[in-house]
Amino acid sequence: MSTRAGAVAGARLRALAPAKINLGLFVGQVRASDGRHELVSVMQSISLADELTLERAPAGASADRLHCPGVPGASDQNLAMRALRLFRERSGWDAPPLLLSIAKRIPLAAGLAGGSADAAAALRLAAASSGIDDPPLLDELAAELGADVPAQVRPGRWLARAAGEALRELPAPRERFAVLVLALDAELSTASVYAAADDMQSPRPAAELDRLADELAKELAEGAPLPPERLLANDLQPAALSLCPPIADALAQVRSAGAAHALVSGSGPTVLGLFAPPHAERAAEQAASRLRERSPRPLVAHPVDARFARVIPANDVLVRHNPRNP
Repeated sequence: MSTRAGAVAGARLRALAPAKINLGLFVGQVRASDGRHELVSVMQSISLADELTLERAPAGASADRLHCPGVPGASDQNLAMRALRLFRERSGWDAPPLLLSIAKRIPLAAGLAGGSADAAAALRLAAASSGIDDPPLLDELAAELGADVPAQVRPGRWLARAAGEALRELPAPRERFAVLVLALDAELSTASVYAAADDMQSPRPAAELDRLADELAKELAEGAPLPPERLLANDLQPAALSLCPPIADALAQVRSAGAAHALVSGSGPTVLGLFAPPHAERAAEQAASRLRERSPRPLVAHPVDARFARVIPANDVLVRHNPRNP
């Protein structure tokens, strides 16, 4: 593996880190090897995104630094910084100290995998800055960092198995659907939601997970915008509701605003309203307008692919698919 120590010197790179939603989430047994749950899910990147910048640290810095306003916790606990550190260790990249800056737009602890998105973007930035073109290495590191990270290294639409690290790329939606993102003024720990789900229901057997994976792959093989409603279930939703009762009201409001499907995003508490073509965008914006008195106010987002999250020089213009707040 070749390295280019100092390749980042003088260069300042940027990338978007799109949030992820689950179009169906089915949970199986806990793996004895690492304590993670087996799962089946379609992971779809959307246009709600954080923005990351990687550059040379200020003079006098002796180690990599993080600038991430509004996010609590020590920098060594930040998943994106862990990704940068892990990349250095495994690749042998010995560039001078770096500054990783994160502009947060994805709500924290909201079931949108914002931390995982940042970690995946940090891996992309490190690979570009170092000149180390090694996709298998990025996939290996992503799997170590967390279940939601692998699908976000190359944003798009993925059928995820195992604990999220076994991925099958699915065709992009042939027509763009819209997503109403209704964040709640609350946070939920993913670990707590999984623990509650384990107490409330039996895990799905491996054979059932296989069947559901096959059905999702078949339904989306030709680029259908969304899977059928029977496959849009979220096994974590009852647990999230038990830990955060206001979710029930948010789901009801999203349905009454006109969403074809309303569901909890991942482990919650964010609620999603899904709007199918041909008038998805207009319908979603009308629904957001009906809910404009809520706080936080709803956003309208869309599916995106890897082009949305490419690494570019920091002085170039990022092409955005900005979620709107009508």
